[in-house]
Amino acid sequence: MSGYASGVAKGVAPKARIATYKVCWKESGCLDSDILAAFDAASRDGVDVISISIGGGDGITSPYYLDPIAIGSYGAASKGISVSSSAGNEGPTNLAPWVTTVGASTIDRNFPADAILGDGHRLRGVSLYAGVPLRKRRRL
Repeated sequence: MSGYASGVAKGVAPKARIATYKVCWKESGCLDSDILAAFDAASRDGVDVISISIGGGDGITSPYYLDPIAIGSYGAASKGISVSSSAGNEGPTNLAPWVTTVGASTIDRNFPADAILGDGHRLRGVSLYAGVPLRKRRRL
């Protein structure tokens, strides 16, 4: 990220590898053929999880047999690949029962919250739980 937040990033799967597949284009949008080709390529590449964040912007859900994400994710799921998808911002999308659909939201306000470290240092931040100080506890 151009030197911003340099260092080593670690998570719950430090040996995980990420593969990306481009399916959306500036001039032509996200083509069904490219979405389906990406699902096929990911399956051939041996991925364990597919995370796709493409929703139908109009809030209209297509029948599964016309929806490239439903079709591609069905093929992936039938090969044992877990598929996670975004719920979309304009209404229900990606509702196929073989896909884990994840939704998020935002609100127009912040709830200030502090994290108080064991040495007394206070870190300012925000939380969903308004104003509740968080304290680091020592493990015994």
